[in-house]
Parts: sequence; C-alpha cells; structure tokens
Amino acid sequence: MALTQLGDLSLSSFFENYWQKKPCLIRNGLPNWESPLFPDELAGLALEEDVESRLVLELENGKPWQLKAGPFSEEDFNQLPETGWSLLVQAVDHWVPEVTALLDQFRFLPNWRLDDIMVSYAPDGSSVGPHFDFYDVFLVQGFGKRRWQLGQVCDENSAKIEGTPLNILSQFECQEEFILEPGDILYVPPQIAHWGIADGDCMTYSVGFRAPSHAEIIDDFAAEICKSLPDHLRYKDNGVDTTANTGVINTQTIDTLNQIIQSHLNNSGQLAEWFGKYMTEPKYDPDAGQAAQPTLDEITQAKAELQVHEGPLYQAPDARFACHDETLFANGKSYHCGTELALKLANNRAIVNWRTHLANANHQELLATLTASAALWLEDPLEASDDDLEDE
Repeated sequence: MALTQLGDLSLSSFFENYWQKKPCLIRNGLPNWESPLFPDELAGLALEEDVESRLVLELENGKPWQLKAGPFSEEDFNQLPETGWSLLVQAVDHWVPEVTALLDQFRFLPNWRLDDIMVSYAPDGSSVGPHFDFYDVFLVQGFGKRRWQLGQVCDENSAKIEGTPLNILSQFECQEEFILEPGDILYVPPQIAHWGIADGDCMTYSVGFRAPSHAEIIDDFAAEICKSLPDHLRYKDNGVDTTANTGVINTQTIDTLNQIIQSHLNNSGQLAEWFGKYMTEPKYDPDAGQAAQPTLDEITQAKAELQVHEGPLYQAPDARFACHDETLFANGKSYHCGTELALKLANNRAIVNWRTHLANANHQELLATLTASAALWLEDPLEASDDDLEDE
C-alpha cells in the first residue's frame, strides 16, 4: 500500500515545498517497519551471477575510492578489512518480494518513474564518499544508524577526486547533518551533494527514480522512428537557389531539413508508444523482454491455468507495468487492450476481478501471454517467498 503521508508531512505539502527543490528529513516515516534483510543475506545476493553488486573500498593499494564489481565469493568477503568498505546491491526489489513491498509504499508517484531499490551495508565509519545524483532518492534506514551530511548543489562541472572510477566530490560543503535511525527517511533531490557515514554497522535502502537524460530520450526515440522509415524517403530540394557561392548551405536548405525532422518528431501517438515501452523496459536484464517471449504451447497452458484459477493475479516482483489511454506497457512491450484492462493491470500489484476479461478472446490472450512470460504470477510473491524459506 502506498504511503498517504510522509511522517507528519502531507503529500501535498511535500510536493509543494520539497520535491525536486530541497532535502526533507522524515522522522519515523515508516513506523514499525523492520529491515527485511540482514547483512549476511545481502552478501548472499552479491554471490549470485544475475545480481548486480559492487564493493566500494575507501582505500585499495594506495588508491582512494576503488570499485569492485560482483558477483563475489565468500573469500572476497573474508579478505575485507574491518572497516573502510561498503557493499551495494542493486534492484533488490527484483529478488526479494519483501523489498518490493517497500517499493510499493512509494507509489504515490507514477510507476514509470520508480526505478529500483538499492540496498547498501557498511561497517562502522564506512561510506561511499561525498557525491551527488541526477535523480531523486528516498534513503530509508533499515537497521543501525547512518549519519548523513547534506551539501552544496552540484553539476557535471563539480570537481571530482582523480584516480577513482567513482564520482567522488573533491570539495564538500556540509550544510546540514542528521543521524537516521530505523524507519527514518531522508529525501534528497537531484544534484544535492550528500555523504552517508555508518554510525555502527548499518543498512540503508535507497529508493531511486528513473530520470533519463535529454540525450538518452532523443537518441532512443530517434532510433525508434528510424525503424519505421522506408529507405525511399530522401532529401529533396524545395526549389533550387542558383548562386555563385556554391559552397554555401543556404537558409532554405536548413528550413527543409527542419521540416523533415519535425514531420517525424511531431507524432504524439508514436511518442507515447515509444515512451511506454522505453520506461518499462527491464533495466538490469535488457534481454529479459525478448527472452520471455512465450511459445504457443506455453500460452495455451497458461490459458488452461487461468480458467481454473480463482484468486488474484500478481505482478511479478521484477515486472514493470504502465499504461496510456488504451495501451498497456509491460516489460518494454505494448499491448492494445482497452482502457479498463490496461488500468487494472498497470495500477495494481494484486489484480482482482480479472476473470470477467476471460470472455474477451483478446483479453484472454493477453492475460495468458503475460502469465506465460512470468510478468504475471498466479501466487502472491510474498507467500512464495515464505514457502521458499520454509523449503530451505
């Protein structure tokens, strides 16, 4: 269930005064919440091939702020010093349904803006250094305490420490300082320098938001447009201006080029179709959408399972859904299914009253396709996680 209030702060006040403007400390923003993971379990995830993980070492072989990428081995962890390092595991909500439940509490923002939850562990006194991000982040304290310092507004020209692959600021101007305890939340808007230092062993859950750069938007949308353009469409002179200056590209030519570009860019329907697919595309497994294309036999089997299934359907923990008008977007693909079903599937992690759509052949095909591709589950991910634990 999404948060309707941030501690004592209403959502309307938060958006009016803080969102993308200035940091906000939310004491006891998640009352009675307990970290669903312990350090050993986080380290266990970092051993897995499919999980993106990193170790940040404050000093390695005489060099500051060095980075090691996972997967790691138990020997890697055994060789770490007592302090001066941090373990970061990306997209933990994809792998641990209890962490997905934490992500759900931040769905007071559009689904397509939510990115993932990175979980970090640090022993006493450790940090990943002073830095800034180009996206919004809610820092949720899991267990232990972390001291956060907030600094200046930064940009791509802010000075960085040399000799490290990380973007560590060489100058940090502390303007505020807070110690976060379990359940506390610190919101940090884009480009605000921040520095978190473990006060004793601690774990922090970073709820990040997708914010594609203008360059990424234009590059990917242009590539999408180009896929549909036939080769016979070519530049044509809009009249010929005879001139003695044959080396000149005249204004009329530039105007013609601008007309060509605008004729392809000014298509809101194509833009919405591209954006829905782009923002729901799996980020940490870009081949997942292609690999998940079910066979005809798998879809037929899913149809049979849906016919006898009585409970809700559930979005998979790693699934991304959104919709626009009558189109559903799921894991980078689009399905034109009508507004009612698109809204029902995109807005709810648990989908009830879905059986009425089985009478529509197209809707039945869509539900079966999403089930066969594991974007929709027949069982509650939280209960499935509990069963896995019992089996172990």
